[in-house]
Amino acid sequence: MDALDGNAIAGTLVEAFGSEMTTAVATCATCGASRYLAEYVVYLGGPGVVVRCRDCQAVAMVLVEVAGRICVDAMGLFAIHRDSP
Repeated sequence: MDALDGNAIAGTLVEAFGSEMTTAVATCATCGASRYLAEYVVYLGGPGVVVRCRDCQAVAMVLVEVAGRICVDAMGLFAIHRDSP
């Protein structure tokens, strides 16, 4: 499975959050690193999308489609905000 960056799921993030999210800053709950969501490592091709921290490789988010809706598990993130990293 090839690793991509967060830009690969830009459309899915818009569908889930209702706005452009690749420029939002996410803080990893495991290591505390803050990066733009576009810089996170993304894996496609499974039953859902796995988003990992580029710094510590911890799972930051999992996105799955259930009954036509995008469900987001963001337990691996401490915060998502619109400020610079």
